[in-house]
Amino acid sequence: WYWTWNSPGYFCPTSLIKMEEKLLAIAGNPNTGKTTLFNALTGLKQQTGNWPGVTVEKKEGYFIYRNIKFNVIDLPGTYTLTGESQDQQIAIDFLTESKVDVVVIIGDASNLERSLYLLILLSELNQNVIVALNMIDIAEREGIKYDIEKLEKIFGIPFVETIANKEYGIEKLKEKIYEKVNEGEKHLFRINYGEEIEKYISEIEKLIKKFPLPYPSRFIALRLMEKDKKIKELIKNKKLLSEIEKILSGIEKTTENIDVLLMEKRYGIIHGIVKECFIPIKKERKRVEITNNLDRILTNNFLGPLIFLFIMFLIFQIVFKWGAPFQKILNEIFNFSGEKLSSILKSLNSPLWLISLLKDGIISGIGSVVVFLPNIFLFFLFFAILEDTGYMARAAFTTDRLMHKMGLHGKSAIPLILGFGCNVPAIMATRTLETKKDKILTVLVIPFMSCSARLPVYLLFTGIFFKKHQGLIILSLYFTGILFGILTARIFKLLFFKEESIPLIIELPPYKIPYWKNTLLEGWERSKIFLKKAGSVIFFGVIILWFLSYFPDPNNFGKETSLIGKIGELLAPLFKPAGFGFWQASVALIFGIYAKELVVGTFGTLFGENNLTSVMHQYFSPASSYAFMLMTLFYIPCLATIAVIKREIGMKWAIIATFWSIFLGWIVATIFFQLSKVF
Repeated sequence: WYWTWNSPGYFCPTSLIKMEEKLLAIAGNPNTGKTTLFNALTGLKQQTGNWPGVTVEKKEGYFIYRNIKFNVIDLPGTYTLTGESQDQQIAIDFLTESKVDVVVIIGDASNLERSLYLLILLSELNQNVIVALNMIDIAEREGIKYDIEKLEKIFGIPFVETIANKEYGIEKLKEKIYEKVNEGEKHLFRINYGEEIEKYISEIEKLIKKFPLPYPSRFIALRLMEKDKKIKELIKNKKLLSEIEKILSGIEKTTENIDVLLMEKRYGIIHGIVKECFIPIKKERKRVEITNNLDRILTNNFLGPLIFLFIMFLIFQIVFKWGAPFQKILNEIFNFSGEKLSSILKSLNSPLWLISLLKDGIISGIGSVVVFLPNIFLFFLFFAILEDTGYMARAAFTTDRLMHKMGLHGKSAIPLILGFGCNVPAIMATRTLETKKDKILTVLVIPFMSCSARLPVYLLFTGIFFKKHQGLIILSLYFTGILFGILTARIFKLLFFKEESIPLIIELPPYKIPYWKNTLLEGWERSKIFLKKAGSVIFFGVIILWFLSYFPDPNNFGKETSLIGKIGELLAPLFKPAGFGFWQASVALIFGIYAKELVVGTFGTLFGENNLTSVMHQYFSPASSYAFMLMTLFYIPCLATIAVIKREIGMKWAIIATFWSIFLGWIVATIFFQLSKVF
């Protein structure tokens, strides 16, 4: 039920009506602007979750047009309706199995042939399709334009020119979507594959039509001819399957590589249509030329890695410099809130345990983590900019040689780079890797990439002990993680996997200027996940921590006599060789297993957020603080990471990853601290 606007534009609260709902899927090749168009259609009316039964990220939202609510699903990028990787398979399953009212295919206007292949496949599936011809401004600068009316006449479906990052054509697209769901008969484009192939298609169709199957008979016939195992598994009748096998074996005798022949037929038709509809216009500056010129520098074997390092260093410097003023404001807000709330509760004669819980537990614990929100937002914002410009694919290409030296596949670079944001989705991203060996090795290395949850720990210690060289110190931690990730990959490859990785094949999209609205929205969406974590996981964590710190001696909150103090004292001697053999550090590391942000939250609760800087100087030296950061970098990833490792590659590897990280963390921290005393 929804409130609606009554014509001629007055809001009528009495007109509460039940709104019709339709399902809209956004599909297309990678790097065509799918997510940008999704954002333009849905605005802020969207949410991120997981696909049912799997942990691959799912974006969904909605928009309302003429009293119809269109629920929009942003599908993972795909080129065809067959694929090996799990994220691609999700898009295929959704397009083939869900009852979608309309599919909007996003086509790159500067590379229309590639985008139209998916359109032909969906037409064979009898899907209701609209094409959004995106990035027409870039295409026109390259001298590329098409006769839209002719395209619509040939295919029998709407083509809408869009510039998603400027929201050009969005209203027209909504109008065409509305018209499409309300039209009666579907207009389906059909390829004639030639007399001989059409004969075989008809024979298979006649057999299939006798049995109820969930897809159009022509689509099934073509998929069977292309050796689609999933479609073959749908046919349960053994007699039917046997008759189909006879026809397929007959095709193989007369025509070799029927799947290749079908593909060539489709691309041949597409090439002819594109050529017929092409309108030559005066060229401005070719994007391809700009891309090629930039790639000569950015993907150079020598300069490429150096530029990548410089970009990462620059991002860290900006994150600290720009984030510091906002961090200070948030810190003062939490301090003021804690003191003000405490005085109000005291004036109301509230119990001391309640005052302590709210001030020392929740506000100090959560506040010490949330103050880093500006830095986290900037970090994700710059990563979104790198992705939007097309540089992230170059980063993967540039690090390909390093990946192979590590014993990993070149595609592993993308999950590893994602690991700097969060290890959990990075591990999920390994589903794009084709072999089990590549996936396992990449998953084992990802926890050594410093995720955003470790960043508050680095920011806390570098802000206190390394103010003048904050960027360099944190960069050294990031690259220490990478180096030991290489070591881990080499060791585990020698122990468990001997075969060589297959070469990297990756699409390098043309460079484009990022759209500020899209990048800001992406940065905020990722930061919101951090805030939700602070509001749930960390909230409960600091309450447990407060309870253990308050009892059994409320007068000595967070002291050795508390429950948490006794637990910490048992473990403290283990960390003495690493330079932080006091119980508070042990407790912080314990809670860091639950969520790495809680390392900071623990210190904030035990030492008090107001006195954190001065108290830390009493316990840590610059050398021991760096050793502690090394331990935080290496030891057990958070529980969520361990859980997803178990889910993706099994319990055995989750246990190995856990114990290896503890061992490596303690060894590295101890060696560093002991060497610092010598030098």
